[in-house]
Amino acid sequence: MRQHEAQTRTVMLVDLPLVYRLCDNGIILDSEVAYTRSANGPHGAILSHMILPQRNLHTLISRSDKQGVVGQFRLKPDDHLAQIMTVAPALTDEDADYTVWLHILDAMAAAAGQTGAQMLAGEIDERSPLFTVMRRAGFAVYARQEIWRREPEPLPDPVTPAELTEETDADAMDIQLLYSNIVPRLVQPIAVPSSDSEGYVYRQDGRVQGYIAVSEGRYGVYLMPFLHPDILFNEASAIIAGAIARQPKAEKQPVYVCVRRYQDWLEDGLARLGFTPISQQAVMVRHIAAGVRHPFFTPVVRSLEAIPGPAQPPTNRISD
Repeated sequence: MRQHEAQTRTVMLVDLPLVYRLCDNGIILDSEVAYTRSANGPHGAILSHMILPQRNLHTLISRSDKQGVVGQFRLKPDDHLAQIMTVAPALTDEDADYTVWLHILDAMAAAAGQTGAQMLAGEIDERSPLFTVMRRAGFAVYARQEIWRREPEPLPDPVTPAELTEETDADAMDIQLLYSNIVPRLVQPIAVPSSDSEGYVYRQDGRVQGYIAVSEGRYGVYLMPFLHPDILFNEASAIIAGAIARQPKAEKQPVYVCVRRYQDWLEDGLARLGFTPISQQAVMVRHIAAGVRHPFFTPVVRSLEAIPGPAQPPTNRISD
């Protein structure tokens, strides 16, 4: 890999011609955006930061020699997490010079840290050449997930949709308890549903046993289920069917379900509803910042003057 000096900065109006050329060949690292509203294209989210800066979108560009790469991330509502939306163009060859892609990843991490985010995350297919580059840039795999797709068609007759209710403020405690019981602690900071989603609650004997976050867009409906393991397979199918039945757009658009590895027992129920797997992804995270204590240090000169004799080397005793 050749070493080049790269210039990285926030996208400006003068960069629009380059952005227009690159964005159609980008790779989306936010599955919710990818399957509901494409981030690429001349009217995609990568350009919306120019017009709608209040949406917490940040777009950067990195140039090295004749190469140019655009990267965009958005801040999640809880502020500690930043989500990469797209990198354009997509890296197509692992043997290519990927220096400029490293620069854009580092730049997004730095920019996210300046906004107060502690982690930068992206969802990517492990077969993508960018997966290797992200690992070199300090990203680690926190979880794995599979995306399932269902074409717009009536629900199968044997499945009766379960009764779901819309999420209310009174459900917050119960949903949080369900979330903490089924999501591994390592994954909890990054598995929070998008603020753009609507929540539906499933109760069993008065207890919240299921929660499904639903996002809609121009190109599809995206579901992220959180179902307690005590739920039976048939019940799981009915709960997901209940969420689909409440979405009018599901009659004309495909429905996607994101299944994290800790919920892979849902796969049989999804197959029963006519879903098929279309993508296996890794959820990659780079830690940006951590809490740092600032102790008070005595000036070194005064400390040395206070020592009455030569300093003794430390012993090997554990008590010392």
